[in-house]
Amino acid sequence: MTKPSPKLVCRNVWKIFGAGARTFLDASSGPVATDDLRRAGLVGAVRDVNLEVREGEIFVIMGLSGSGKSTLVRCLSRLVEPTAGEILFNGENLLAANDARMIEIRRHQMGMVFQHFALLPHLTVLANVAFPLEVQGMGREAREARARKMIELVGLSDKEHFFPRELSGGQQQRVGIARSLAVEPELWFLDEPFSALDPLIRREMQDEFMRLQSVLKKTIVFITHDFDEAIRLADRIAIMKDGAVVQVGTPEDIVLSPADAYVAEFTRNVARAKVVRTGSLMRAPNGWAGQGIAATVPARATIAEAAPLFGEAVDRMRVVDAEGATVGILDRSDVVDLMMKG
Repeated sequence: MTKPSPKLVCRNVWKIFGAGARTFLDASSGPVATDDLRRAGLVGAVRDVNLEVREGEIFVIMGLSGSGKSTLVRCLSRLVEPTAGEILFNGENLLAANDARMIEIRRHQMGMVFQHFALLPHLTVLANVAFPLEVQGMGREAREARARKMIELVGLSDKEHFFPRELSGGQQQRVGIARSLAVEPELWFLDEPFSALDPLIRREMQDEFMRLQSVLKKTIVFITHDFDEAIRLADRIAIMKDGAVVQVGTPEDIVLSPADAYVAEFTRNVARAKVVRTGSLMRAPNGWAGQGIAATVPARATIAEAAPLFGEAVDRMRVVDAEGATVGILDRSDVVDLMMKG
């Protein structure tokens, strides 16, 4: 199966804070260590990052506080100016784009959702969602029609004339999501969008996010410090430490094959059943499409999600893809073996 083409490519990207950062970087003949930067009075917020984000995937960037993940995502959209490197969006080098071109790209091709909702308190839900379209110069009738579609998509059709103060935290975040989707972005940046929410609402918002992605199939860069959230949402994960990316891989890769001691410690308490997906544990159907097996489970579901579906009379389940086609068979004994291994 052919891998989707890269939508966003990040090559040797640096963001160094401090006077003479570019001069220091140009004068360096080899690898630049954190101690080298410190001696020069500089701070390496993003250090020599190389990434590819594929079209249609949820790419999660995570790390502890201060690891550089939020600075990196702002570099990718040039809300923060990188010190050096190359960022390609649809093959176009964003670091070579002038200010007018970047404004055009952000207005028409990128969507952004941040931890703090930043809704305009004097505008209704409808007006908040329509606001970026107004900035684009779209007529009132057209922008409100599109805004209503986005509001319906996030399940707030009955709230379009409410003001932000009349909404719960989860509802406000849904408005922020609808507003960012109103421009129909090709690339969607979400920087810890659910971290300010209560745990129950946060779980509901993750469910909502996955539902939206199943419909919209956006290319998404999602920032979080919560590993449970990352493994639930991500197609692939990049783990950052001290401004550098230390490992990129699927949740299974990260947990089962950590690149170093830092990643191993980061993932030490994560149960395998929470990261291994049914598509990895299933047996090949070998031409047998699972006739006679009524129970099904999505290939993207984790073993922890699939295990409760095995009832007294269910020893096997058909594993199905997004279109509902059978791609394998999940056997109860294989699930038990994995869970017994922790």
